[in-house]
Amino acid sequence: MSERGQFTTRIGAIAATVGSAVGLGNIWRFPYETGQHGGAAFIAIYLLCVIIMGVPVIVAEFIVGRKTHKNVCGALRELAPGKKLHWFSGICIAASIMIISFYSVVCGWIVEYLTKAISGGLSSGSTEDYSTMFGAFVTNPYRSVLWTVLFLLANYLVLKRGLKKGIERVANVMMPMLFILLIVFCVNSLMQPGAGEGIKFLFSPDFSAITPRVAIGAMGQAFFSLSLGLSCLLTYSSYFKDSDSLVKNATTVAILDTLVAVLAGIMIFPVVFSYGMTPEQGPKLIFEVLPAIFQQMPGGYVLAVLFFFLLFMASITSTISMSEISIAYFSEELKMSRNQASMLNTGIAIVLGSLCALSFGVLSGFTIFGMTLFDLFDYVSSNLLLPFGGIFFSVFVGWILDRSVVEDELSNHGKLKVRVVKPLIFCLRYVAPVSIVIVFLYGLGIVDKVLQLM
Repeated sequence: MSERGQFTTRIGAIAATVGSAVGLGNIWRFPYETGQHGGAAFIAIYLLCVIIMGVPVIVAEFIVGRKTHKNVCGALRELAPGKKLHWFSGICIAASIMIISFYSVVCGWIVEYLTKAISGGLSSGSTEDYSTMFGAFVTNPYRSVLWTVLFLLANYLVLKRGLKKGIERVANVMMPMLFILLIVFCVNSLMQPGAGEGIKFLFSPDFSAITPRVAIGAMGQAFFSLSLGLSCLLTYSSYFKDSDSLVKNATTVAILDTLVAVLAGIMIFPVVFSYGMTPEQGPKLIFEVLPAIFQQMPGGYVLAVLFFFLLFMASITSTISMSEISIAYFSEELKMSRNQASMLNTGIAIVLGSLCALSFGVLSGFTIFGMTLFDLFDYVSSNLLLPFGGIFFSVFVGWILDRSVVEDELSNHGKLKVRVVKPLIFCLRYVAPVSIVIVFLYGLGIVDKVLQLM
């Protein structure tokens, strides 16, 4: 078993924790969700959801992790002795492995496009050309699997080095680079001829456009963007120092995560409007629309390379954190060395990730409940396990965990003045669970059926 460490500095802790939250959900999903739900009004609801749902659940996971300095299984066993709630750790590990498996496939696509951008393979072509290119790539039984495996091996090389030399060091380098690149892209976008229209779409809300579907979409985006309910945040907070302010750390993580999402919108929407595209392009925005736009722009080669490098950094910081959930469990509960735990995690992810990659080609005809393996892992983890995890942590800290434990952790045993205990408990007991249940029912399609009847 490897020794349990702590983050060396608060900056390192914040960088790693923000890296766990910041990912393709911010840079890819947030812009197209905003586009599909009408722009600024969606963002206004999203920000409200981050405050009343996101921050409280982040704090809840932080309390559990920092109080025990253990993995999710050990933490729940210590804080709820005799209640056998540690079984929930199996759901967290299953969800994290499912997400890594299909998420690493998309990360592999990003690495493929990064190499294409570097080699000049994205220097010419229309949206239709890039659509054909993308279709040919994902159905190729070799290339998609190859890049998935290579991405996971890169993930392993970071993880096996441990907390300080691996995770913290990478986060300290990649997160500042990510913000710098985002700002560079935002400046470039704001210089485009049609930038004003994109900024208006992003920041001038039409509150008459708010519908139940828009509000639910914003709640879902806030939930998934912050990686709530997966125990990523719990695991990282178990490496926090006892002197860290949990409320301050949670607020910082939420602000920086939201900032990345908004910067991604500023980066994308002015460009999309300037080049005559529509803001609701959906997932194909990255692999089909933006490459066609980059090659029309001055310095398009450099922009394409930097853009896919940006996505790569966002991807790997997220997969590192998701992997740490099971690695901490393997190390502490199964008494494995750090390297053995990292190898086991990577091996499982390579097998399942390769199968997910093949879901677009040779295994496209293999379905479970009408879904390919890629879609099944996405659906089960995103629509079932993560919302259930969010509800669990809200209820556990809001209703089950002793109030004195909550107050001690928030105040660092009386050393800090904290005035948000009552509002936090209220949100964890009522606001967050109800909101997450709505997101959960929306993911199952039940809310859509109700809305159709209204």
